Amino acid sequence: MGLAEIAAAFERARAQGRPALMPYWSLGYPDAETSLRVIQAIADAGADLIELGVPFSDPLADGPVIQQANQIALDRGITLSRCFEIAARARACGITTPFLAMGYANPTLAYGQPRYAATWAQVGADGLIVPDLPPEESGTLAQACAENGLALVQFTAPTSTEARIRLAAAHATGFIYVVSVAGVTGPRESLAEGLRDYVMRVKAFAQDKPVVVGFGISTPEHVRTVGEFADGVIVASALLRYAGQAPDPARAAFEFVRKLQYWI
Repeated sequence: MGLAEIAAAFERARAQGRPALMPYWSLGYPDAETSLRVIQAIADAGADLIELGVPFSDPLADGPVIQQANQIALDRGITLSRCFEIAARARACGITTPFLAMGYANPTLAYGQPRYAATWAQVGADGLIVPDLPPEESGTLAQACAENGLALVQFTAPTSTEARIRLAAAHATGFIYVVSVAGVTGPRESLAEGLRDYVMRVKAFAQDKPVVVGFGISTPEHVRTVGEFADGVIVASALLRYAGQAPDPARAAFEFVRKLQYWI
């Protein structure tokens, strides 16, 4: 598993003329066993990659939906070690979909960044997403990811200057995460104005690395529209809101992810 699997996922989607679909789920939400079943359901539904959220008490990039899901997981005893355990169990169940572990910088530092990357690699992750770790401060984790065959995703925002976009593109492995709006995550009714132009600006410096859009992607129509100019889409809050408190979250997640795939 690792960088090659991420690249292959984007290549398969590109060959089919569509964006790679990357749903997000918070590990341990609404409880550990259910989150494992949801991950399986997302994979069975045809996701190209899966973003596994690592709950944290101070998630600066997350809106209220993800914050609430993560807080519920934390209140029910989820820890970093248990996140590793859920991911390992998902691999043991036979899930082969690439995993990107999304967590914040503080836990990586507390755990030790070389150890953090190595442990994620051991349990079957293919890459890491750390939204509050800028490229110029990512050297230790980037080296650890490289040593363990993991991607380390970098971010751009609508406010990013050309210099910042170049920096993110130069340091990104796996893909570049384009934050579609200035603000936090959350489902939205419409896409950000000027998103196509913004994504094309990033692509100009992407060095052929996939460019993936997240924040506010909520509907099949959003996926279709963004897929016209981006290599992939991330759907997080809308999925959590729809499936998290359903009578059967795994079934609801399967249905939601299938509906996002306008190409089937």
